[in-house]
Amino acid sequence: MTELSIDTASEMASVALSREGKLVAEVTWLCRRNHTVELLPTIDRLLAHMNVVKADITAVFVCIGPGMYTGLRVGVTIAKGLAHALGVPLVGVPRLELDAYPHAAFDGDIVAVHNAARGELAWATYRGNPRREVTAPQLSKPAMLAGAISERTLLVGEIDEQLNSHLGALAIVASPAASIRHAAALAELGHARLAAGQTDEPALLKPIYLRPPAIGPQPTE
Repeated sequence: MTELSIDTASEMASVALSREGKLVAEVTWLCRRNHTVELLPTIDRLLAHMNVVKADITAVFVCIGPGMYTGLRVGVTIAKGLAHALGVPLVGVPRLELDAYPHAAFDGDIVAVHNAARGELAWATYRGNPRREVTAPQLSKPAMLAGAISERTLLVGEIDEQLNSHLGALAIVASPAASIRHAAALAELGHARLAAGQTDEPALLKPIYLRPPAIGPQPTE
């Protein structure tokens, strides 16, 4: 079994090959906003390096956001296309859950954060081991997020100076290096969902956007 994981929710992109959720090979790189031109060639190089062809892929796991509009569209679209063309299971995993996942040993709440621009942060809270979502992904200003912390909490992801300036003594900030997402985590979470029968229909899977894009057709809901 060979699984392909794709994470393009941010400027740091990551793809991996795994077997039953166990990492075989991974490429993580600073893609910036070049997902459209860099993602497929990187996948092809990774497959070639491991002597794997697309027909060998038995499942596709993809990060579904929230995050960069273009990056998510590219990653989710390619994942859906591959899963449909190959006739293999597709599993979508939220980005903030992936941010929190490597920190399972922390004894307390974990708040995963990403900079959503326009002075807002996207965040969600996770608790317990295995981690469960106790605050759904939402947008707020840094001061509001900091004010929601009422007990010992680890913050992971994109923590900037503005948010740092609002944090009190209960907040512990993970190092930037520890906050880089790797597709290896997606491989583990994706396989766990696959084993539990939690798969997605390629035609129905959509990225998680907490607000509409600044340009283009706007939702009417």
